[in-house]
Amino acid sequence: MAEMQTATTIAQLRMLVSCARKSGSKIGFVPTMGALHEGHMSLAHEARKHCDFVVVSIFVNPMQFGPDEDFHRYPRPLQDDLKLCSNAGVNLVFNPSVEEMFPADFTTVVEVNRLTNNLCGKSRPGHFKGVTTVVMKLFGQVQPDIAYLGQKDAQQALVIKRMARDLDLPVDIVICPTLREADGLAMSSRNRYLSSEQRSVAPLIFKSLCLLKEEMGLGKHKLISQYREDLLKRLEAIPKALIDYIEIVDADSLEVLQTMSGALLVAVAIRLGNTRLIDNIIINTSA
Repeated sequence: MAEMQTATTIAQLRMLVSCARKSGSKIGFVPTMGALHEGHMSLAHEARKHCDFVVVSIFVNPMQFGPDEDFHRYPRPLQDDLKLCSNAGVNLVFNPSVEEMFPADFTTVVEVNRLTNNLCGKSRPGHFKGVTTVVMKLFGQVQPDIAYLGQKDAQQALVIKRMARDLDLPVDIVICPTLREADGLAMSSRNRYLSSEQRSVAPLIFKSLCLLKEEMGLGKHKLISQYREDLLKRLEAIPKALIDYIEIVDADSLEVLQTMSGALLVAVAIRLGNTRLIDNIIINTSA
């Protein structure tokens, strides 16, 4: 396999991707903010299975951070990230500067309505406008055949999928399962912020979701509001946890449900100290 290449400018990226495409390669793409872990690498491995030329972007996007969020302290271990990408068989890493992506006179934004009204869109105003704007730019720059996203960021994946559909973008969106640590904690770049005490209780988030799924599977005929209340009590029992949101919504529209039908997305956001963790599960009530 050829040595992995890197690009820091859009012009370099386009030239390298164009060469690959001219040779008949199918282009796979994994957009990331770096601080990579095995969850990201699982997306790269999936892309490797189905594509001839795999591009990973590493860009900490200022547009998707609020004024009081962790943009400046977000981890940027670039050399470690490059090594992981190389080991995963990635062909090209795109690592642009903020100035390259967003020149001083940049004024255009892309926004997906309705799907962004709830969950993280409600608790992080403007976040998804930043996500869709940067991903739209990356899709235009890379022009991938297939893009790979993670289920952990369920709302983000659905929003990007809807953007691609609504704007007739010639890219297939593949949403891959959440990768977890041995104790169930969803892999996340922000897990490295956790203290040892916080890390020891963080798996209780997923355990609480699993207990809810088990309870629903037993056929207990409760209202959705009662299931939500049960989940709230479990999550509030996690030491020093602050609940950002708990929602049980339609897995496709993300609309809040009053009755159980079809596929449900149970999504939560929890703060442990200064670290905000999200997780979710899908429950098919028709199964």
